[in-house]
Amino acid sequence: MYEEISISMEQASDAKVLIISVAARLAGMHPQTLRQYDRLGLVQPGRAGGGGRRYSERDVALLREVQRLSQEDGVNLAGIKRIIGLEQLVSDLQHRVAELEQELESAYTRMAQVEAMTNPYGSRDLVRQQRPSTALVVWRPRRSPDK
Repeated sequence: MYEEISISMEQASDAKVLIISVAARLAGMHPQTLRQYDRLGLVQPGRAGGGGRRYSERDVALLREVQRLSQEDGVNLAGIKRIIGLEQLVSDLQHRVAELEQELESAYTRMAQVEAMTNPYGSRDLVRQQRPSTALVVWRPRRSPDK
């Protein structure tokens, strides 16, 4: 009887320490299936000194996702490979956006510091605006009292 172990992708370790038989058991698959998925590029296990495959907890979670997509959603292996690739791309882009947002925040901070040092009237004149205003301002000249 096998004990069910749950591994979430967010909490999974990247350490490649599980041998193929253990990874296969945790993923609920036959070791030959893992070898086939490796050949297809669906999962990239590490290699031990003797050439044996080593899997991480994250790899096992990915194998479970491959199995779910295949069995429950009816996605073929080529489609699963594309899905995995796109999910990785989205993750990489999200990390890059976060980095760029940090860099932008740092640039705004540096700009405010430079402005404060170069402005003789203090930093009151520098107002950072989060979004451009869409307000409509209507100007009407005042009527002179003699008309």
